[in-house]
Amino acid sequence: MKADEIARYLQDHPNFFEEYAELLAQLYIPHPHGGRAISITERQILTLREKARQLESKLGELIRFGEENDAIGEKVHRLAAALAGARGFDAVRRALLTHLGEDFSVPHVAFRLWALPAPDGAAEFAEVGEQTRIFAAGMNHPFCGANAGFEAAAWFGEAGGQVRSVALIPLRRDAETVGLLALGSEDVQRFYPEMGTLFLGHIGELASAALLRTLE
Repeated sequence: MKADEIARYLQDHPNFFEEYAELLAQLYIPHPHGGRAISITERQILTLREKARQLESKLGELIRFGEENDAIGEKVHRLAAALAGARGFDAVRRALLTHLGEDFSVPHVAFRLWALPAPDGAAEFAEVGEQTRIFAAGMNHPFCGANAGFEAAAWFGEAGGQVRSVALIPLRRDAETVGLLALGSEDVQRFYPEMGTLFLGHIGELASAALLRTLE
């Protein structure tokens, strides 16, 4: 018999060791971390201990994720409160730049808007390239990753050349994309493709609602 056949037989016949109980006392297998032989019972105990350590580590990881999410949720709540209390476009802009820059510790924050009434002299309504508009319109969720020559990096001014990673968040009026919020960092790992975008999406929705309220 092959090893996998033996394994399947034992799985299919759980009463095997009840019928051959004395066999358990005679079987010895190698210690997983040493050369000496141990009984099957000892090996089972070691396996259970290892599984317990793995579960404890996983639980600790889940707790850390939960605490991090709670902290981010508090920051999003403070941003929402600031945007809700903002009166006028300038106040909304200050709330966005201040909270994202200070509370979320994002080094570079900028946004551009189109297809909306533009206040006089607002840099956020400067011309945006067609490719950037098309890219923003086609986003199903915020983009996070390396700065691959995005036009949005230029919105950060002189610092744009040092930005290594970006988060790009579409700003929408219903199904229509009317702008793009850009976050940038010199740290290439600050915004990476595998990171979650749930809170970034919430920030985009809050920013969109506040901007539309004050502009329309």
